[in-house]
Amino acid sequence: MTSLSAYAADNAERVRQVIGSAAAFDKARLAGKKAAFFCVNCHGEDGNSANDNIPNLAGQNAVYLLNQIERFADGRRQDEFMSGLIKVLKPEDRFNMAIYYSGQPVTAKPGKNSAAMAKGKQLYDGICKGCHGAQGYGGEKIARLAGQRPVYLSHSLEQYRKGTKLRSDPIMGSIARRLKDEDIAALAVYIPTMK
Repeated sequence: MTSLSAYAADNAERVRQVIGSAAAFDKARLAGKKAAFFCVNCHGEDGNSANDNIPNLAGQNAVYLLNQIERFADGRRQDEFMSGLIKVLKPEDRFNMAIYYSGQPVTAKPGKNSAAMAKGKQLYDGICKGCHGAQGYGGEKIARLAGQRPVYLSHSLEQYRKGTKLRSDPIMGSIARRLKDEDIAALAVYIPTMK
């Protein structure tokens, strides 16, 4: 039996091969768009969610996204709706969806509260950019935050702070436990404006 880390490494290598070939990328992207037809209601036609408490998938790193999809499928990540939905997808559909969403542009939202934006930027630069990057693009093991939905961000940070089963990453938990409510609110104002 293949270990989870070996499986993740295989996913990463396959994603790199597909992204490195224009023809393979286009084929996977088109198949992924077709497979994602049932995701549209929650995550939007192009991965930009119209619902503020549902995450954008657009622009997410394909390896990161595929690994999250696999976590829903095998129970390491749990959500009553997503877990059941992902399990009915074939592995090839999951892979192609990750490729499709990774290639979609994120629609950033303009900020309206300049004081909250300034505080959010200061907090982001101080505690988030070391892992998520200066532009918030994340990577293969770290989520893209740039352009993410504000309510989703707030809720996720609150869950990390509480250490719930849904959000139990030790690094994020230790950071989130130091955040006050107003800090979370400021980050949720600033991060969606990042492109």
